[in-house]
Formats: sequence, structure tokens, C-alpha cells
Amino acid sequence: MPLLTSSYRAPGWLRGGHAQTILPVLLPRRRRIRQQERLRLPDGDFVSLFWHRQGSSRLAILCHGLEGSADAVYMRGMTATLAADGWDVLAWNYRGCGGVENELARSYHSGESADLRAVVDHAAQTHGRIALVGFSLGGNISFKYLGEAPPHPSVRAAVALSSPVDLASSARVLDEEPGNRLYLRRFLKSLKDKTLAKARRFPELRERLAGRDGIDAVTTIREFDERVTAPLHGFQDADDYWSRASSLPWLPRIALPCLLLSAKNDPLLAPPSFPEAVAAQSPHLHLEQPEQGGHVGFIDFQAGLQPWSERRIAAFLNEHVSGL
Repeated sequence: MPLLTSSYRAPGWLRGGHAQTILPVLLPRRRRIRQQERLRLPDGDFVSLFWHRQGSSRLAILCHGLEGSADAVYMRGMTATLAADGWDVLAWNYRGCGGVENELARSYHSGESADLRAVVDHAAQTHGRIALVGFSLGGNISFKYLGEAPPHPSVRAAVALSSPVDLASSARVLDEEPGNRLYLRRFLKSLKDKTLAKARRFPELRERLAGRDGIDAVTTIREFDERVTAPLHGFQDADDYWSRASSLPWLPRIALPCLLLSAKNDPLLAPPSFPEAVAAQSPHLHLEQPEQGGHVGFIDFQAGLQPWSERRIAAFLNEHVSGL
């Protein structure tokens, strides 16, 4: 698809990727999804599903970002926007997210498409038309799911917002850019706290963290993925994990309408996550790159506190998944 020209314009007083990233997190939250279901996975573990049902045959499955949950402000906002357009919505927590420990030593990771496949298969029992919406890491998972094997036939369209489709370059940006230290500390604190809690339950994880001052010595995403994520999930090392878990190699194989929407001033993305050459050759991948917007930001205040990105995502899905 030709590269799309974006209509997004940031407020004149709200300039810079960091401000546009942080402000939306501070805004009041919207609809909370309360109807919960626990879905058992083939390996005996589980994920938590949160439904907003209003009798529609169209269902949007929302996938959150790194260390997020169904209760994140962007998940609530997207639920409210899509519900107003007549969609049913399913937001889900990855393994160990949302304040509930999962049952195995392993957790989720940035390319865990098998769990999404289980969620889609389950949802397709009640909904004949499904769209995927992934935020940041969730977009990478969604696009990897669509490209690596044929998706469920009920899946009709997908959107990835602010997504690191090339994990290695995004990890380097997060680790090495001085302006990203706030995000790095926040992510690592959450990841390390979860890992320490798991280590108290699983001796194999406790042994892996022994020595070298334990997990407290981990100060970068590379170190965490090298020491924890990769070995827990069957990868050789961090580089092998980033390579095999990235959706970028799978984008040319996606065979349904998809929108990759990312701001050029996103502080957490690097050039490989803006795959212009791939989009130019693909009949299905739409690439939209506003100059401004930050990471999962896109505030414009033209519809109150509703981000522009929510309206854009809803418009794309309504165009490609019609009816009620």
C-alpha cells in the first residue's frame, strides 16, 4: 500500500515525543471492563479475559503493551470508543499481568503469538467477525500472529499502534537513549519485581538469578532478556529472542487489511520499526507515520480527552469490518 498521509496534528503547546507520551497516562480513565473470564491454555496456564458485550457480531480483541493490563488507560479508552460504534470488545491480560500471578515459571514475552491464537480461537466461538488492536508490544504480537501462520478465518483486520515490530532496535533505544531512562527504570522495576516473586515459587528460576549480585545487577533490557526472558521461553539469548519474536519478517505475509500507526517522534521506536519498503510492496499493510504523537499518545483535544488515535483506529476497523 502507498504510505498514508496522516491527519494528526498535535496541539501547538504540546511539543516533543516525551510530553506526548506521558500526558495521556495522566488523564482520567474511562470505561472499566468488569465481565471477567479465565481461559485455560494448552500448557495448563491461564490468561484473563475481560468482556464488554452488547450483542454485536463484530468483536475487537485488544492487546496491551509491556507490563500493561486490560485496565490500562489506553485499553479503557479504546473500549469506550469501539463500544460507542457498536463493537463488542475483549481485552485480555497476558500471563502474569494485571496483578495476578500465572501458574508456570514462564511468563509472557514480546512475541507470544500462541497465547493470542488461543484467545482468538476461543472468541471465534461466539463472534464471526474479529479485529485485533495491539498497543506497542501488543501490536508486535498481533502482527506476528497474522503473518507466521494463517489466522482464524474470523479475523478480518488489525491495527498496531506505536509498535516495535523490530525488537532489537527498540531495546537498544530504550537502553541507550538518555531521555528514555524514566521508561527504562519503570519497565525494569516491574519486570524485576515479578521475577523475584516467581523465584520464590520456582527453584529453577531462583538458581538462574543466583550470583552476579542477583537480579538487582540488571540495569538494561538486554541484560533482563539475556538472563530471564530468553532462557525461560526457549531462546538461546537476547539476540535470538529479539530476532525470532519480532513481527517485521512476517509483515509481507499478512493477507488481510492492517494499519501500522506510529509517530515519527516516538521515543521508544527506531527506524526499523517504520518499514516503508515493506508497506510499499504489500497490498495489505497500511503504514501511517504522523510527525507528532509520541508513544501511544496522539492527544489533540478535538474530542475532549479522547485521543485522535482512538478515532483513527475505529475508522479503519469500521471501514474494513462493516455492519453490526
